[in-house]
Amino acid sequence: MAGHEHHHHFSLCFCDLMMLMWSLVAPCAVLSLLLTLTLLLVLLGLRLWLQGRRKARWARDGGPSVAFFHPYCNAGGGGERVLWCSLRALMNRYPGVSFVVYTGDQGVTGEQILEGARQRFNITLPRPVAFVFLRRRSAVEASSYPHFTLLGQSAGSMFLGWEALTAFVPDLYVDSMGYAFTLPIFRYLGGCKVASYVHYPTVSTDMLSVVRERNPRFNNADFISRNPLLSTVKVVYYCCFALLYGLAGSCSDVVMVNSTWTLGHILALWRTPSRTSIVYPPCDVRAFLDIPLEEEDEEDVEGWEELGQELGSGEEEGGRGEDKKGHTIVSVGQFRPEKDHQLQIKAFRKLLDRKGEEPAGPESLQLVLVGGCRNQEDEERVQTLRGELVNATIGLHTMWNEHFGIGVVECMAAGTIVLAHKSGGPKLDIVVPYNDRQTGFLADSEDSYAAAMETILALSPAARLEIRRAARESVSRFSDQEFEACFLAATESLMSQLTL
Repeated sequence: MAGHEHHHHFSLCFCDLMMLMWSLVAPCAVLSLLLTLTLLLVLLGLRLWLQGRRKARWARDGGPSVAFFHPYCNAGGGGERVLWCSLRALMNRYPGVSFVVYTGDQGVTGEQILEGARQRFNITLPRPVAFVFLRRRSAVEASSYPHFTLLGQSAGSMFLGWEALTAFVPDLYVDSMGYAFTLPIFRYLGGCKVASYVHYPTVSTDMLSVVRERNPRFNNADFISRNPLLSTVKVVYYCCFALLYGLAGSCSDVVMVNSTWTLGHILALWRTPSRTSIVYPPCDVRAFLDIPLEEEDEEDVEGWEELGQELGSGEEEGGRGEDKKGHTIVSVGQFRPEKDHQLQIKAFRKLLDRKGEEPAGPESLQLVLVGGCRNQEDEERVQTLRGELVNATIGLHTMWNEHFGIGVVECMAAGTIVLAHKSGGPKLDIVVPYNDRQTGFLADSEDSYAAAMETILALSPAARLEIRRAARESVSRFSDQEFEACFLAATESLMSQLTL
């Protein structure tokens, strides 16, 4: 009898517990459902409102429009050259389409921006382009987010993208700066076709490997790499962000990437193989191509093996003759942590140590670092490079996993022998055989850089000239004309839908 009462009491307690849980869960479920429906209705209303604005604009303008999202369009980098070359190509091909650029630049007019593009890149658009000036560009600046910078900038790009969308609703939206989180906003809220040109992935598997292996680099602080817990937290953060980044990027109807290295990472994250293609960025190397490629004078520049004999015999006549010319190794690149100038200096030190026992050895070589801070005038940079590269034997590049490497292309066009980092764009796209001819050298450590420099200097002038010629011929793959042809081919499917 007691056991029966105990069982009955337990059944009552269980029933009471279930009723209590239901009384708590049911209102929450109903509230969640109502909030979800409300959100869907709001999003549907916004979509209908934005589509109405696009139809009104179409009726007013009499045709489709294409908008480029480029908050820093008044800058003078390679990304801006991509923007202006893209606009020029599309304007020439599709005369019935109007074009807009979303920019965050303040204190300038559209005419001044176009004049800047003409002066920096020698690019003049065949017809006018409209500018939409955004006021909240600070939302995507890294300085606004001292911690969780990737997440902060990505969230900020969504707010900036919303400002752009509400100001002008295009038929085709092109993200030309890598703000992938704007893509779903324009596609699902604006009802636009969307395309993207990716210079480099916001997050990559290489970044995850650096943190997992607790390897200190410019984007992985020492105090994090030394702490297992912080490294684990950062890996989880990167993994979660990579998932969101992949979902956002997969919204793109057409994806263009600037190199094979970028292609591999984007395919791994966005998973859009049928919509993704490589479109090499345009490199303006015309200023370098008029530098004559001539065989070095055997009497002026000796091979490395003969250099020691030359230096040793210099003691007999009071030192090395004034008419003798040494070798210059030039590094081209902005002075930023990821360019790894420290590796260049260490490798050069090892090269000198290898020949340190020879008289006047260090005086026969010099390492010249050419670069500047960000946003310097491109024309001034080209003039500086021309003056240095014309006399350089080796063009040095040490950035790990650079997505492309415009500086490497410039060195090859100028006629220097390139020694680049064995990773990223230089390894996969630039310093590769051209018509079965060698175009340069690759290295990835202090020792391998020093050994490669020694090998280059040991070559005969004729052998070096053959490599220089092959390298210069190979840069035709990165011309403005080649870029425009590939860009038009990649976007043809979307543009044909707009112009039907």
